[in-house]
Amino acid sequence: MASMTQNFIKTEDGVEIFYKDWGSGQPIVFHHGWPLSSDDWDAQMLYFLGKGYRVIAHDRRGHGRSTQVGDGHDMAHYAADVAALSTELDLRDAIHVGHSTGGGEALAYVARHGAGRVAKLVMVGAVPPIMLKTEAYPGGLPIEVFDGLRVQLAANRAQFFLDLPSGPFYGFNRPGAQVSTGVIQNWWRQGMMGSAKAHYDGIKAFSETDFTEDLKRVEVPALVMHGDDDQIVPIDSSARLAVKLLKNGTLKVYKGYPHGMLTTHADVINADLLEFIKA
Repeated sequence: MASMTQNFIKTEDGVEIFYKDWGSGQPIVFHHGWPLSSDDWDAQMLYFLGKGYRVIAHDRRGHGRSTQVGDGHDMAHYAADVAALSTELDLRDAIHVGHSTGGGEALAYVARHGAGRVAKLVMVGAVPPIMLKTEAYPGGLPIEVFDGLRVQLAANRAQFFLDLPSGPFYGFNRPGAQVSTGVIQNWWRQGMMGSAKAHYDGIKAFSETDFTEDLKRVEVPALVMHGDDDQIVPIDSSARLAVKLLKNGTLKVYKGYPHGMLTTHADVINADLLEFIKA
């Protein structure tokens, strides 16, 4: 049985998961991307708190302020950790919103553990159905891409975690992009708070997990939001395929938006999230 202390729950396998829980009303649970933390949702947490919602976000195991354990860095554990949090906080009628790897985590939780507790699901720039090129999904990325990420992380994580947000993550490598040094530094800060082992293993979790059956299992209304200039999770091999497998899914495409659009275009994303939640 999970136990709870101030701002931490302890899972059955002894991992302390850090979380924020602000406000009251219908709960919205935010699931962050790799290799970040719950802080990546600041713009959404403040916005929805101001709209009268209860906002909750956690640091995935090995990320942010959660325990830097050596194992369990896979989608099954991620989803089970969210289930433990949802049970401890007694979350019902909740909306789960996940970005990137967190989109996979939110989906896995809703599909595997969320019966009776979940109202809606939102996936933003999310990895499902699978990022890796397979026989079933020939449009995916080759394993060499993910091996390359592992090499860079192991060689110089600090530099790698500057290069990603400075370039493709937020589209700051595009001509005319309005580059924010603060956003880059905040990405680096969140990344370096976490564990190199969690981040290394997390690459396999986000790239090789096949979410096909999870997508088919979800009954609640689901919104899939994706930028068509996402250089991290290409839209054609993710969102456009995922929405076809959802029973009750809607795809919203954002022209020219990058992978990190929840930060760069928070005003637009927040308004569209609110509209979906209220519908």
